[in-house]
Amino acid sequence: MLKKLFLFFTASLLTAGSAMAQPGAQELQKADSAFVAGAYTPAYQLYRQVLRQHKVASPQMLLRMAYVQDGLGHYPAALYYLSMAYKRQPSLATWRKMAALARDRRLTGYPDTWRQDLRLLVQRYYYPGLQVLLIGAVVGGMLLILRRRRLSRGWWVSYGTYLLLAGVYLLRLAPERAALVARPRAALMSGPSAGASWLTTAAAGDRLLVQGRQDTWYRVQWQGQDAYIRTQDLLLVQ
Repeated sequence: MLKKLFLFFTASLLTAGSAMAQPGAQELQKADSAFVAGAYTPAYQLYRQVLRQHKVASPQMLLRMAYVQDGLGHYPAALYYLSMAYKRQPSLATWRKMAALARDRRLTGYPDTWRQDLRLLVQRYYYPGLQVLLIGAVVGGMLLILRRRRLSRGWWVSYGTYLLLAGVYLLRLAPERAALVARPRAALMSGPSAGASWLTTAAAGDRLLVQGRQDTWYRVQWQGQDAYIRTQDLLLVQ
């Protein structure tokens, strides 16, 4: 009996120690309890505290934050949290919620097409697929080096083709770097300068794909062409 009690208390201490070791674990537990109890605003404040102080954000936590902001009518914030959750765990349900919000607000950058569904599938398995390709490249390279005197030239050509395809997979199918317009009526310019030609005005919540940065400007994709927007007008999806 004493032995069982000792094992029970030891396991409890280890579990508590593990929970305490996780950043923001206590605040997150309080936030989850508040959310389940229907105290959405206090739960959101606690979730936001965890996100700011500990940089901890699970897809479930972000979806709950988006739910609260959507209920308050703060659609740009809801879209931002949904985008963060989607980045961490690509989900068709999350994307369609984003697309529905964007459609209701007439926002751009949220296509609801079969191409987007296909891209979602690729993003979901991108990193496991990349890991398999890299392992294959390393193992294949080692085997070719060890048996280089016994193998014909065709093996090296095949290996080179494999590396080429792996490179295409790495570069062309990589997850998009997305950002949301943070301010209403943000200007999109043809160049990284206030003196450049004005292209259009973006609405808060519009989703843009970031291609790079130049000084205080982000280079983004807009209707198939490059455009520039000030960094303070854009919020990167982390």
